[in-house]
Amino acid sequence: MPLDRAKPVLVTGATGFVGAAVARALVAAGRRVRALVRPTSDDSNLSGLDLERREGSLEDAGSLVAALEGCGALYHVAADYRLWVPRPETMYRANVEGTRLLMEAALAQGVGRVAYTSSVAVPGLRDNGVPADEITPSVLDDMIGPYKRSKFMAEEIVRNMAMERGLPAIVVNPSTPVGPGDVKPTPTGRMIVEAASGRMPAFVDTGLNIVHVDDVAAGHLLAEERGIIGERYILGGENLTLREILRRIAAIVGRRAPSVNLPVPALMPIAFAAEAVARITGKEPFVTRDGLRLARKKMFFSSDKARRELDYTARDAQAALTDAVAWFVGQRTAP
Repeated sequence: MPLDRAKPVLVTGATGFVGAAVARALVAAGRRVRALVRPTSDDSNLSGLDLERREGSLEDAGSLVAALEGCGALYHVAADYRLWVPRPETMYRANVEGTRLLMEAALAQGVGRVAYTSSVAVPGLRDNGVPADEITPSVLDDMIGPYKRSKFMAEEIVRNMAMERGLPAIVVNPSTPVGPGDVKPTPTGRMIVEAASGRMPAFVDTGLNIVHVDDVAAGHLLAEERGIIGERYILGGENLTLREILRRIAAIVGRRAPSVNLPVPALMPIAFAAEAVARITGKEPFVTRDGLRLARKKMFFSSDKARRELDYTARDAQAALTDAVAWFVGQRTAP
């Protein structure tokens, strides 16, 4: 089905980090953007954007149907992204059941194209730091923690509906986005703030694929236009060890980089204690047991398929980290 650019595009999660970047990219491309916004959301990321706002949430099926009315495309970016949550059922309700409700509404209303934002939490990881790709195998039992499990389950819903019921959906799997607009911030954003502030004296031997959030947003638009229905595309950037990431952040702010490499088992008691405190305070802990379990493997990925099939490109990690630090400094969350 050809893209109908005359109709509005609904973006869920538009007040969030990636969702706002997607909304900005769509507005810049001349699209009519409609944003699904929770009444309690911080909407500062939407300031100055020419778009329509519709109140609603992933838990409210009626609001999803109303928000999709007349839309030609859907960008489902919204998700509960936390590495620790006191009540996992709330995360499953938003990420899994909310996705199911939204995709059912998109099918019922005949939306022409769906870009679903999954995560590189879903494909499998390879040993020894070899980059994984879209066909690296994984199963639900491989997923560590409710976030990864919920994203795996949600992506299965979308891809099954595409293959079995004709949902015109393309899946994108962003790696580790950084850059401006990380208002909450995300777990990665929190790490950047702590490192830039000199509050990370040590690190673990792990690695991440760092990508600029604006490149991820551009990849979403390319997926809508050129992606194959039912396929997934990793939107990544540069693979770096955590030690190198922290070294680069330290250089940007003129601090000394941490040099102490701590083994994961040594941090487990700290994570256990941090989670115990979090249950009392309600504030997400900086170190979690699931986060440490994830750190046992380097989360390196290849975006070759997206480059080949979507003409996707990404700037280097240095530019992404520099923009992220500059934004946090501007928000006075880092020195």
